[in-house]
Amino acid sequence: MALLEVKNLNKIYEVGLFVRRQIHAVKSINFSVERGEIVSLVGESGSGKTTTAKMILRLEKPTSGDIIVEGINVWKDIKTVEDKKNYYRKVHAVFQDPFASYNQFYPIDRILHQALRLIDVDPNNPKSKELIEEALIHVGLEPKNILGKYPHQLSGGEKQRIMIARCWLLKPSLIIADEPVSMIDASTRGGIIKLFENLRDETGTSIIFITHDMGLAYYISNRIFIMYKGEIVEEGTPDDIISNPKHDYTKNLIGSIPTLYKKWEDIGELETRV
Repeated sequence: MALLEVKNLNKIYEVGLFVRRQIHAVKSINFSVERGEIVSLVGESGSGKTTTAKMILRLEKPTSGDIIVEGINVWKDIKTVEDKKNYYRKVHAVFQDPFASYNQFYPIDRILHQALRLIDVDPNNPKSKELIEEALIHVGLEPKNILGKYPHQLSGGEKQRIMIARCWLLKPSLIIADEPVSMIDASTRGGIIKLFENLRDETGTSIIFITHDMGLAYYISNRIFIMYKGEIVEEGTPDDIISNPKHDYTKNLIGSIPTLYKKWEDIGELETRV
């Protein structure tokens, strides 16, 4: 059985004040994620990939369809506060904006203490400090330079590393990483991506990597799903997608991957096929 199964998932928004109309943000998509697998949902803004992630995280309710994690139907079987707590032990997220992931009035320690409480570890227990320090070291941070500080005292890259350290503490079955490197300095992106790979390799966590960057998806993924206008229009291994793209939108995404050996004037004007 797959870790995650998404079946005929739809999300329709009703918009408009006087004249109501529908926006079909996600259209009958189907995909699965195996244990220990990294898959990427790739598409431009408005393609439906983040809406899909929010439905898996129980932040947006589907209009129809099923999301099943480890045999549990996320929107039908989870009913109590304890059910939700158990679910968020299994499914966790690292969001795009590292600055919005923190309460600016609390020290960094608090977000790590919250993770410990989620797995029923008392933050006041002496062992909890060891767990936190170990998690920070795993993501390349020196505990004495991090603990006790406030979010404004840290860089975007450090904030994202701390969110990954939180995942080290929880060791969830599934992480949803929604554009986790798009708002941090280019020089630190490779290190953050490597941390996700290490987390998968050492804990067996599966990862859904949401991105608009086909090159990044090719680098990190076992499988890629291309989303366009709310639909999955193509799927396959990274090599299959890059070497033999079938959909025009996929071809445009591949064509947008920058190459260091070409100047702008050599690229020419991109054709808009979609």
